[in-house]
Amino acid sequence: MSTQESQSSAETAQASVAVVDYGLGNLHSVTRGLERAGADVTITDESADFLAADGVVLPGVGAFREGVENADPIREDLLAVAASETPLFGICLGMQMLLTDSEEGSAGSAAVRGLDLIPGTNVRFAQGQKVPHMGWNDLTIERPHPIVEGVGRRPANGTDQPEVVDGEYTYFVHSYYAVPDDESTIVATVDYGVTVPAVIADESGTVFGTQFHPEKSGETGLRILRNFVSLCAE
Repeated sequence: MSTQESQSSAETAQASVAVVDYGLGNLHSVTRGLERAGADVTITDESADFLAADGVVLPGVGAFREGVENADPIREDLLAVAASETPLFGICLGMQMLLTDSEEGSAGSAAVRGLDLIPGTNVRFAQGQKVPHMGWNDLTIERPHPIVEGVGRRPANGTDQPEVVDGEYTYFVHSYYAVPDDESTIVATVDYGVTVPAVIADESGTVFGTQFHPEKSGETGLRILRNFVSLCAE
């Protein structure tokens, strides 16, 4: 992005977003996607930046154990963001880290614990399924949430509700998937031999995540990022 484009983006930004840098995030593509969606983005590991932002994104690629251990120095900061009801958006591994634990983090001398903001665990796909689940898959919306509002193929829960993203394809790369304790936290799913939660959210609606990469998911992903920025701007 040129200097002129960066200045223009900052001038027209709808909300400030802190992208968490803990050594495992897909930081630059996430940042570009958020800027396209109208955010003024700061890549940071500073608690003051998290608390000052209108919204926080926890990206991530890699293993659950490494992600949790890398993010441990800022764990309390992320919990403080959630407690303040500032929107906290986990992407891919970042979504899995919102849960309590993972089969991927249970090996070795000690299990590692996720943020436990959405109680549940992450499990590996069963033998016989192609791993990782990589490529495009189509969303099924299970319930309304601001992150999935937009131009979709059907209205949510009747014609009086806003249209939502449904039957739209998004891009996945993962070998483990979330199993929340409470099914009501599931916002959207995809079918991969089993029903895989693709979007989850806590009871407050301000802590949520996508198993797919919205920044790699074309117009559907950009719509979801715009929804996030709009939520941050409220």
